Amino acid sequence: MADNDYYKILGVDRNASEDEIKKSYRKLAMKYHPDHAKGDKSSEEKFKKISEAYAVLSDKEKRQQYDTFGSAGFRQRYTQEDIFKGFDFSDILREFGFGGTNRFTRGQDSYRFSFGDNAGFGPHARQQQVRQKGSDLVYELPLTLQEVSTGTNKTISLQHQGRSEKLTVKIPKGMVAGKKLRLPGKGEPSPFGGPSGDLYIQAKVLGHPLYDIDGHDLYIQQEIKLSEALLGTSISVPTLSQKELSLKIPPGTKHKTKMRLSNHGLPHMNGKGQGDLYVYIQVKMPKKLNEKQKKLVEQLAHTGL
Repeated sequence: MADNDYYKILGVDRNASEDEIKKSYRKLAMKYHPDHAKGDKSSEEKFKKISEAYAVLSDKEKRQQYDTFGSAGFRQRYTQEDIFKGFDFSDILREFGFGGTNRFTRGQDSYRFSFGDNAGFGPHARQQQVRQKGSDLVYELPLTLQEVSTGTNKTISLQHQGRSEKLTVKIPKGMVAGKKLRLPGKGEPSPFGGPSGDLYIQAKVLGHPLYDIDGHDLYIQQEIKLSEALLGTSISVPTLSQKELSLKIPPGTKHKTKMRLSNHGLPHMNGKGQGDLYVYIQVKMPKKLNEKQKKLVEQLAHTGL
């Protein structure tokens, strides 16, 4: 199932809303649930597939990871148990009219199914016993603004019960402050023989001499002369990609005016667009006028300016 496209399984596009995803799953669940698709043995497997797709796309964090790394990359990070962790099918099935249970009937037999690894269908099928998992870890990773903009590879060192472990982590572009990457099984070992916990890499974006940062948007201050503010001008604005953008300043621009350069901020982690670059205009006021400047200003004052 690693090569399956969850969006295609549910019949929705990649920009589908939560309501659209839920509506599509409900329609397909009504069609393929074994209680409704009587006599169709393939419906059981189809129902498992659409349920797996819904478990991922209805969860914001899992959906973001799936959009970022694709089907194959996602399944390297999430086991079948991880996919259904915290997902209550009883509530979902009850809401969709299946009685709030993962039981269904066929003839005189009562069937029970689960969605974890090695889950199967059949009379009295046993669910996989889940052993206690180790603790999760959070590693705060400092990133420069340039690394957030382009993506990078980082080597980190972890301490586990007195031993050191080095990991190379691929950081996708757009991993702004607070965003996390999940590395399954790289957390603390279970003290009871269960699976290890997960490791979460959390971004900490370092300061920059030119830009202030707010999410995916960047802010920069650019200074112009008083005469340029009155008459208008064009200025050059530097970007993270080392390009210079020309920004037209209209006549009469006020001090601290904010102007936007669209799509020149930081990229989004899911690869869809990027933030904006905002320019704060600082009008430079002279602290002292020379005699010629003073006379010219006095002449302007007589004109009513």
